[in-house]
Order: sequence, then structure tokens, then C-alpha cells
Amino acid sequence: MGKTPSNETLFKLNGMPPLGQAIPLGFQHVVVAIVSTVSPAVLVANAANAKFSPEEQIMLVQVSLLMTAVAILLQLFPIVRGFGSGLPLVMGISFILPTLMIERFTFPVMMGAQIVGGIAGALFAVFLKPIRKLFPTVVTGTVVMTIGMSMYPIALRNMAGGYTENFGKAVTWGVALFTLLIVVICDNWGKGIVKLGAVLWGLVAGYILAVALTEAGIAPLVNFSNIKDAGWFDLPMPMQFGIEFDVTACVSMAILFVANSLQTIGDMSSLTVGGFDRMPTDGELQGGIMAQSVGAIVGAVFGGMPTCSYSECVGIVTVTKVVNKMVFGIAAFTLLVCGLVPKFASVLTTVPDCVLGGAVVSVFAVITMTGVRMVTQSGKFTNRKSTIVGLSVAVSIGITQVAGCLDGLPAVVETVFGSFAPVGAALIAIPLNLLLPKTQEDLDDEREQAELEAARVAALQGQQKQ
Repeated sequence: MGKTPSNETLFKLNGMPPLGQAIPLGFQHVVVAIVSTVSPAVLVANAANAKFSPEEQIMLVQVSLLMTAVAILLQLFPIVRGFGSGLPLVMGISFILPTLMIERFTFPVMMGAQIVGGIAGALFAVFLKPIRKLFPTVVTGTVVMTIGMSMYPIALRNMAGGYTENFGKAVTWGVALFTLLIVVICDNWGKGIVKLGAVLWGLVAGYILAVALTEAGIAPLVNFSNIKDAGWFDLPMPMQFGIEFDVTACVSMAILFVANSLQTIGDMSSLTVGGFDRMPTDGELQGGIMAQSVGAIVGAVFGGMPTCSYSECVGIVTVTKVVNKMVFGIAAFTLLVCGLVPKFASVLTTVPDCVLGGAVVSVFAVITMTGVRMVTQSGKFTNRKSTIVGLSVAVSIGITQVAGCLDGLPAVVETVFGSFAPVGAALIAIPLNLLLPKTQEDLDDEREQAELEAARVAALQGQQKQ
């Protein structure tokens, strides 16, 4: 992708890019992230164990948007050393953690467990440096690859219409494929802001088509009723949802938080490889996980659910190479406004599932290929690496695709391995990497890669000093 003087700053972490380019690129992340942020809140609000009033349901959505904005800002601009990665990492409400917990516990119990889980995540961050050797490129690459692959069913379900009455209909597939076509055309034939904002332009084009079909009475794809009912301004209050502690819930959430940290390591690795052509430093990983964990503890006080790194936004970075902090600061500020102004947030939530699915399916494909690139370009692809990657991906993906296959095992096994494939992939790849014997070819390859990585780190430190 060619860089011109007008947009060169976009590909640097710091600096002031033209606002005419930074704003649409930041809004691209907003549109992709906001549905993923709002969806868990809506699902939890409607759960049988939640028992929220209509006003509390709206506030839960607002808090989710506010916590997403704060989480992004904490990653971008670390308050103190070791708290925040300093990277353009888009965070948002985790879909897996709250939806798993609300099926078994009440919302106040979930908030109490979230505090304990945040403490577990913070401890994981503290001891990450000495255990970093457990996560070589073959492991993190496998996790990244599995992240992308595990998102395919989500993208395809959205393309087919999501959980709406239009699921599987020709009109939803038509809108989804039209959206995808615009993304592909902009990404492969576009130049400048057209190429960089390919996902956004696909979303805009697909949304316009969906509105036109709705107005023509062909299919009810866009629903504007939420806009009318939404208010203009509201603020969350501490302890508004209550906090309770349950031993089983706390243990389960602690395990999930550590597992969630493994996904963050994979996403940060994908981000730095795709955006900076390097692996993340120990400080970046520790700071990123620490901010994520402490943010969850504070968020629980206000009813904010735990956050995670958004793989789809990481995928956008690997596609566009845009890493400037200003772009992501604009995204965070927009989400902050959405959280304070429900009326504005309601407009963004009218994007149909089929449009979103058509736009992000290519992003998930890029994430998968980033993982493949991490594994194959980290030296020779030996038989040992092939075993680690192949078995980890096969078992982790397979378990999540076969409903009930872990029913005869303890619930904690289902929670860890059956919830999200990248977690299982990490927990399989790590012991395989430790136990499988290394041939002389593997040892020579490791030594060569260690020398290359040391050279990259030295070059990075030299650039930072300048």
C-alpha cells in the first residue's frame, strides 16, 4: 500500500494526521465495535436471571459504551508506567464472559465475580514477564489464527440475518454480499482514504441499501423505533446494580479472566505484527492486561461488564496499517459521546446484522491469515510446529462446534474449553510446545529467530531514544 505525504502520519503511532482522514478512519472502528459492545448488554438485560427494569436496561447499554471508551483511552494513553499498553488496541465489552455467567448467576453476583476476576487478571499481568517464554510465536500465532477462524460462524450468521425474522432469506444475503463487494472493491482498487476506509464505506453502502429496501417495503431490515424512545443524556451511578459474592462464580470468573488475557496476548501480537512488523514487548503486554483487569474491577462498581480486545478492529489495523493514536482517540471520544447521549447511540445500533456481517467477514479472514503468517514466517515450519498448530486448532475448534461433547466432564472444563476456541488453543499449544522434543533443526531455527528478535528490539529502542 503506497503512502503519500498527506497520509504518512496515519501509519505512525504519534503525530497529527489530517482530520478529514482521521475522523472517518476512527468512525470505522466505532461502527464495527459498537454492535459488539451493545449486543452483550442487550442479551444480558433480557436474560432470565437479570430482572432489569426498562430504565436499567437502557443504562446497562450506556455503561457498556462508556466502559468501552474508557478502556480504549487507558490503552492509548497509559496514566502511569505499567498501566496501559500505549498501543492502538480497541477494547470492548466481552461477549463470552457475561453471557456465560448470566446463564448461571444473577447480575449482582456476576459483578462481584468480576472484581475477583479482575484481581486474577492483574496478578497474571504482574507475573507475565517470567512466564513470557510460554508464549513463543508458534503459540501466539496459533491463538491468533484460531481467533479469526472462531469468528467465521459469527460473521456468517450475521450475513444470513442474525437472530431476526429475516434469517436465511435471499434479501439479507444480497445486502451482505453487496456490502462485502464494496469492501473488496475499495480495498483492492481504491486509493488513499477510499482504500484505508474500505470497511466503513462497505458499511455505509450496505446500510443505504438496507434502508432503501426497508422503505420500499421489500424487507424490514432497519428498525428506527429505538431512536424515538431513547433519551438525550444520562449518567451511571455507583452501585446502581448491586454487588454480591459467590464462591463458584468467583472461581469461574477468575479462570475466564486468565483465559481472556491469553486472547489479549494473541490480539496484541496480531496488532503489532500487522501494524508495526514486530512482536509486542513485555511492557506492552503487561500494561495492556493490567489496564484491562483493573478497568474491569472499577467497571463492576458502575455495572460495567468486563472488556476484551476486539479482534475485528485488530483485523482492520492489519489491513490498513493505520496505527495513529489520534484515529483511535476519535473512536474512543465518539463512543464516550454515545454513552452519554442514548439518542445518538440508538442511531448506530440500527445497522442491520447482514450489513455488519458482510463488512467484517473479510476482517476475520485477515486475522486468520495474520496468525498463519506469524507461524510460517517465524522460521522454518518444522514437523514439531506443524503438530503444535494442527492439533491445537483441530481440537479447540472441534470442541466448540460439537454441542454437548464435554457434558460428562466437570463444569470448569466446559467453561474453559467450550466457551471460546482461542482459549482452548492456547491451553493445548502451551503444553505441546513444552513437551514435544526439539530436533537440531528446531534448535538452530530458535537460535536464529532469537537473534533476529533481539536485533528488532534493539532497533526499536534506538528509534524510541531518537
